[in-house]
Amino acid sequence: MDATASSYPPAARSSEAEMLHGTEVADPYRWLEDIGDPKAAAWVSAQNELTEKMLAGVGSRAVFAERLSRLRELPAAGVPFQRGGRWFQRRSAGLGEQPDALYLMDEPGGQGRVLLDSSAVSAGGTTAVAAASVSPDGSLLAYAIRDADADWLTWRVREVESGQDMADVLERSYAAVWRPDSSGLYYTRASVPGGGRTQVSDAVLFHRAGSSQDSDYLVMTLDDSGQWPEIGISGDGRYLVVSLSRGLGAGDELRVLELARPERGWRLLMPEGQHRHVVAAAKDGVFYLLTDDGADRRRIIGVDIADPGHSSWREVVPEADDTLMEAHFFGGRLVCHYLRHACSLLRVFRLDGTPEQDIGMPEVSTLSGRIDRHGAIEGTADSGIVHFQAESYTAGPGLWRHDLDTGQTTMTSRPAVSLGDGYLTERVFVEAPDGTRLPLFLTRRRDLAPDGTARVLLYGYGGVGIAITPHFSPTWAAWVERGGMLAVACVRGGGEYGRSWYEAGRLARKQQAFDDFCACARWLVTSGWSGPERIAISGGSNGGLLVGACLTQHPELFGAAVADVGVFDMLRFHHFTDGWTWKTEYGDPDDPAQFSWLRSYSPLHNARSASYPATLLTTGEHDDIVVPGHSLKFAAALQAAQAGPAPILLRVDTAAGHGHGKPASQAIAEAADCLAFIDAALPGGAATASMISWS
Repeated sequence: MDATASSYPPAARSSEAEMLHGTEVADPYRWLEDIGDPKAAAWVSAQNELTEKMLAGVGSRAVFAERLSRLRELPAAGVPFQRGGRWFQRRSAGLGEQPDALYLMDEPGGQGRVLLDSSAVSAGGTTAVAAASVSPDGSLLAYAIRDADADWLTWRVREVESGQDMADVLERSYAAVWRPDSSGLYYTRASVPGGGRTQVSDAVLFHRAGSSQDSDYLVMTLDDSGQWPEIGISGDGRYLVVSLSRGLGAGDELRVLELARPERGWRLLMPEGQHRHVVAAAKDGVFYLLTDDGADRRRIIGVDIADPGHSSWREVVPEADDTLMEAHFFGGRLVCHYLRHACSLLRVFRLDGTPEQDIGMPEVSTLSGRIDRHGAIEGTADSGIVHFQAESYTAGPGLWRHDLDTGQTTMTSRPAVSLGDGYLTERVFVEAPDGTRLPLFLTRRRDLAPDGTARVLLYGYGGVGIAITPHFSPTWAAWVERGGMLAVACVRGGGEYGRSWYEAGRLARKQQAFDDFCACARWLVTSGWSGPERIAISGGSNGGLLVGACLTQHPELFGAAVADVGVFDMLRFHHFTDGWTWKTEYGDPDDPAQFSWLRSYSPLHNARSASYPATLLTTGEHDDIVVPGHSLKFAAALQAAQAGPAPILLRVDTAAGHGHGKPASQAIAEAADCLAFIDAALPGGAATASMISWS
């Protein structure tokens, strides 16, 4: 079938408009913001039918689905960790909708027994275990479940010895940490009842294990609704630490409560400001903070709670040329994770800042892939044994053991999956329009030649200060195995090179991230690898915004585009769920000056009549982070603006949200659809007679 305007389900254009700062802004598809409205639901159903009809004729769809299933069936194991003399490890058998399980072991690598089976939580697979935390004495397990991909969590408590759940149920929670004596949990909770996030957590409470949530007592009430709390326990177990921030990328305020003497009340460790601070360790009243204050790529300072003023700070680990991402207190030392051109390095320092040793890691790899994941490195304050996990674009996670006392590093578990010696990853540097060097990782078969015919999947994110680093993705592996090239771009707005790199792609400078990404696409052509018609771009969430902006600004640069749960309406994002917290990242549409820059790149408001490449927008009906209205409205606008023959398709998963804990079958089906779409859209792929208009 031809992808013409008459092929698309009709989207009624209303006369809806509003005057913003003297500018009339039309919003003809606002009715699509309410996906529960029968009219919108019928339109979504028709869009899904069209997408299914278009993809049904793509032969590689089944091939990708089968390969993705096989890759996901491979066993995997997380980093072992110790609590109270017991060892625990997350493992995956690779089978089932939620295949992960937490094991209890006598020693690292032991056979052990299942303590928590994610697949048993929900027979249908739509309820996922979102977090699990073992008490310091190893006797209790707190685990959080997420239902239907909602953002709020429900915590339960299980006895480790018996494997039985206790009566505890903590509703409307987000984060929880154990009290050092294992008597209960501190957690954040929203006062607003009901499903979905309607505001951030506004209180910190304490729950005694084995009791009812109704008897929990208040530890802190946030008197400022614009602050978001994160909680933790200091490494020495003496303090409850609350970090308060005002949104994505904003600075934070640190308050601490001495648990042995709560009557002293909350004490201010760091005042609110423009900088981020993370407690890495605490000893004898001194907090060792990882901070970007006075250090673009971060440093570690010592702050005495008795005299926390700036003039009394002591520099412990100075800023380096590499970017300090995290620090841990293991075996009486500071184990620091750095990024060098987006790849991991581990360095060890004494508590006085004296460099002690480096921990060897595989080349072109990172700790557990993206550094915003937790649990990639584990240890305890009183043991010199550190376990960590490293992976790359060509090999899944492998496990390593390092002895801080001897300096010996040993691989304890090889990756369960690897593309093999016939594939490689190389890091090149692309020059942005202003001369900045951008890391670009290319993964391909060794025999792929730069003759201009490479079919490239170019991925980017570029926001929220998140560093995009080497990690293994079954989706990407399936693409590369079929002869394609994977290109992963590190663009400004991310966190690969510290605060200034982030700031250069944020707020009024957000356009820089889009320019960087387009520069990478152009390099793929000028370097001889590919041509515009052979390049597909992809990204999710903020990366979906990246794809949408580049697509509407430079449709001539790409042969296909796939955007997942993207942010596309930059003038109304702050009206939905916790979108208002994104104003620190994107800007405030209610501010005249900030409205101007948001309007200049908002994908929804810049869809114009043009010949767009084949485009697939994916979202989840229950997404309460980036509401599906973003994708629905943008799809309608692009379909109306399409002046060429390539299809603009919308895929709405009616049983999913933003992607957290998605059942395996749903994840495989979506990934296979995206790969098949790209395969059919790019020359030399799986186009069939029914898809002839794609080529």
